[in-house]
Amino acid sequence: MKFIIQRDRLVQSVQDVMKAVASRTTIPILTGIKISATNEGVILTGSDSDISIESFIPLEEEGDELVEIKRTGSIVLQARFFNEIVKKLPMDSVEISVENGFQTIIKSGKAEFNLNGLDPEEYPHLPQIEEENIIKLPTDLLKALIRQTVFAVSTSETRPILTGVNWKIENGELTCTATDSHRLAMRKAKVKTDSQGSYNVVIPGKSLNELSKILDETQDPVDIVITENQILFKAKHLLFFSRLLEGNYPDTSRLIPNESKTDVIINTKEFLQAIVRASLLGEGKNNVVKLSTIEPNFVEISSNTPEIGKVVEEVQAESIEGEELTISFNAKFMMDALRALEGTDIQISFTGAMRPFLIKSQNDDSMLQLILPVRTY
Repeated sequence: MKFIIQRDRLVQSVQDVMKAVASRTTIPILTGIKISATNEGVILTGSDSDISIESFIPLEEEGDELVEIKRTGSIVLQARFFNEIVKKLPMDSVEISVENGFQTIIKSGKAEFNLNGLDPEEYPHLPQIEEENIIKLPTDLLKALIRQTVFAVSTSETRPILTGVNWKIENGELTCTATDSHRLAMRKAKVKTDSQGSYNVVIPGKSLNELSKILDETQDPVDIVITENQILFKAKHLLFFSRLLEGNYPDTSRLIPNESKTDVIINTKEFLQAIVRASLLGEGKNNVVKLSTIEPNFVEISSNTPEIGKVVEEVQAESIEGEELTISFNAKFMMDALRALEGTDIQISFTGAMRPFLIKSQNDDSMLQLILPVRTY
């Protein structure tokens, strides 16, 4: 194998596939990146057996020559060293060649590295996925769907299914739901799909986080293919595979109250900033903050940690309807929820001091956040 490649494109591709490379693994070859030179271009692959990422660098793009293939072939190189080497090479182009056995020579300008490669035949094959039923989503919408839900997944392995985001597709609508059983984030979006089929899968939160980091903010469509135990996201020059979590996601629709006793409409930014300030003195590990409605149209945000001090702040609401209310909740959960919502004003619907409450953007039904209050005695 021998090829010359533009260094910037190589660095970008290496960093993309590094997101899947296992740092600790029982399969030593997965600490490497597989590099394949074909007649079409160069393919880099990284995998930790849960996530696999393949990045393709074509021979040329928009008239620029990116790669010159001298000899096709493959090699696996230690990801950690290869990544650091390519970032620090002196010139704009790099020559990579594999000589006797798996000895790999990386040259750029006057710098020359010799790396011991590994046998590419031992590298696991990526899942073969039949691309029949393709779902299409614009990249920026996909990133928004991830950002607005993934923070609410559970970090505890006691219920592994809750460490993922539930994607349900029915009648051309995708519903993404995440919950750690103390809060819930849900976002709906229309999707383009070839089939009338419905899907109900759970994607690991970690996979979605990594996918979001790699995708650019564009409106180019991402093709999504779902199989029994894998999901594939196809963007330009990029394949991202993730395994799906096994098991049934709990029915969260029962958690969402359909009536309310107190409704508050308030400016998102002002409310968020007051919560941030109150959280500075929030109580205990849950960082508890208290909210009280006060006449005529004010919300009082307070927190009190006896050994440190207390903070009280009033925020003007657009409107408050229904019963008076005092409720306590985890400040971090509230801040996460408010940052995920879009729009200048939000509506918070309470059904009592000990019942879950809903937060929505005022004029947008595609998204909701739900938080369970904290008991304080």
